[in-house]
Amino acid sequence: MPTWVEAGLWGLLAGGALVVGAAVAWSVRVPRIVVAGVMAFGAGVLISALAFDLIDEAEQTGGLTATAVGFLVGAIAYVAANSYLARRGARHRKRAGDEQPSEDEQAGSGTAIAVGALLDGVPESVVLGLSLLGGGGVGVPVLAAIFISNLPEGLSSSAGMKRNGRSAGYVFGVWIGIAVASGVAGALGVLALQGASGEAVAAITALAAGAILAMIADTMIPEAFERAHLLTGLIATVGFLTSFVIERAG
Repeated sequence: MPTWVEAGLWGLLAGGALVVGAAVAWSVRVPRIVVAGVMAFGAGVLISALAFDLIDEAEQTGGLTATAVGFLVGAIAYVAANSYLARRGARHRKRAGDEQPSEDEQAGSGTAIAVGALLDGVPESVVLGLSLLGGGGVGVPVLAAIFISNLPEGLSSSAGMKRNGRSAGYVFGVWIGIAVASGVAGALGVLALQGASGEAVAAITALAAGAILAMIADTMIPEAFERAHLLTGLIATVGFLTSFVIERAG
């Protein structure tokens, strides 16, 4: 199987966790404290994968300068795009309660929420695809981190969408579309960077990683802390340790 096809399939699988989370939120009422706990755990897993898998590998592949520049640019780009979308109604897109505005409350918020969810998902799929470029197979810690973090994201955000009057067609259209886009992003990332220099691969990997870290701090941790409160740090630590053990055991 071509590497780019494999990257696309892994991206689709990881993005599919969003659809699973949405289906759970639409079918049953999951306590927000449970969602918050899983989101805190997912945040810890992602941070560990960034630190011990993505950034370390990027630095070894392309050097410190390319990695540092890419990481910073990724974070700045994410924050700028997220700030723009927040002003148009996507600020609370991961919230399960009444924080998300309805279309009546803020026209265009539905589109902003959908684009914001896409903004959160694409960098994860890119780094998942790039983990295949070394020829050693998909990065298991990265795959596990993305899947675990996507599940509560889809669950929490979909619960908020439902509470604010979004239709099932909108909710599942958003998450299925993002799952497909995740697969496409993973495939395109591999196609674009096959045969590229180590510096280029390192810069793009670090760019996506910087965007992911900014996303964790701006959206995942606040939602988790709102309900899990002082347990958030402990749960995130357990998630971090779990990912570290998977990475070292693998």
